[in-house]
Amino acid sequence: MDEQTVSEIAQASALWFEAEGICKLRVEPLANIGEGDVEIRTLYSGISRGTEALIFNGQVPQSEFERMRGPHMEGDFPFPVKYGYAAVGEIERGPSDLLGKVVFALHPHQDRFILPADHVTPLPDGLPARRAVLAANMETALNIVWDAGIQPGDRVAVFGAGVVGALVAYLSSRIAGTETVLVDRDVNRRGLAMELGLNFAPSGGLEGEFDVLVNATASAEALENAIAHAGLEARIVEASWYGDRSVAIPLGGAFHSRRLSLVSSQVGAIPAKRRARWTFSRRMAKAMELLLDIRLDRLISGETAFSELPAAYARILSAQDTLCHRIRY
Repeated sequence: MDEQTVSEIAQASALWFEAEGICKLRVEPLANIGEGDVEIRTLYSGISRGTEALIFNGQVPQSEFERMRGPHMEGDFPFPVKYGYAAVGEIERGPSDLLGKVVFALHPHQDRFILPADHVTPLPDGLPARRAVLAANMETALNIVWDAGIQPGDRVAVFGAGVVGALVAYLSSRIAGTETVLVDRDVNRRGLAMELGLNFAPSGGLEGEFDVLVNATASAEALENAIAHAGLEARIVEASWYGDRSVAIPLGGAFHSRRLSLVSSQVGAIPAKRRARWTFSRRMAKAMELLLDIRLDRLISGETAFSELPAAYARILSAQDTLCHRIRY
C-alpha cells in the first residue's frame, strides 16, 4: 500500500459547528482501529433539523451541556462541536463476518469513522441505505408512542407534521382501532399526511376531544391547543425540546377539573415499564424494521453532497419545507 493511500485512509472529513451560525469541514486524523472495532465509509447521513438548529444557533442552555452531548460527539458546547446522529455506511474494515455490511450509527456528519462493532446496527433486508437515515427519528417516535401509552381505539392528536410528529402519527395510526389526526399550522402538510395514510387538521380546525395528545412542535401555542382538546383524564405528551426558551402554558381553566396528565418524552431513556426487557440496541433494531414502508421516503425532502454542506447548512435549517435532509457522501 503506497503512502498516499495510507494517508487517505488515516484521515476523515467532518462537519464542525465553529460558532453561532458558522460551520465548516475539518480534516482530522482517523483513530487507529482496535480489536472489536469497525471502520465505516459513510454513504448517507441525515440532518435532524430541530435539534441541530438549536445547536447551530447556540441555543443549548448551559444547564443541559452534559445531557445534550450526543453519542460520539466531539468538542464542547456551545462551540466548537461536531454533532449529528444519523449516519449510514458500509463496513470496510473489522471482523470478517461484518465486512461489506451496511449499518446505521449514531454518529456526526463525517465521511468515515471508527466505532466499536456493538455501536452499529446492520440494516434489515429490504431497507435501503438512503431511507435508513430516518432511523434515529423513528427510534424517537417509537419511544414517544410508548410514553404516550396509546391503546387500541384511542382518539389521538399529534401536533407538528415534521419528521418526528409525522412518524408518531404514522405509528399511532397502525394501532388497531385508533383514530389519529396529524395537526399542523401549515396546510400544505395535508399532502404529506395523505401520502402516509393519515387524517389531517389545520391548527385552528381541530374538533372534538382526544384521549392522547402529542406535541412535537416546540410551540407553546400547540401545547395550549392540545390542552384545549384533551378529554377528561387525557394524557398530553410533550415531545419537544425548547432549548433555552421558556414557555407559558395554561394550567388554569379546565386543566385541573379535567384531571389532565402532562408528561415529557425523551429518547435518552427507555420508559420504565419496558426497561427490564428492552435495550437501546433492541429499540434501534425495531425502529429500522418499522422503516420498511416505502411511503416513508416522503419524509426525506432533499439531498446535498457532503462537500457542499457548509455552504448549504443554514439554508437547509431555515427552509420551512425541510423535513429530513439527506447528505450524500
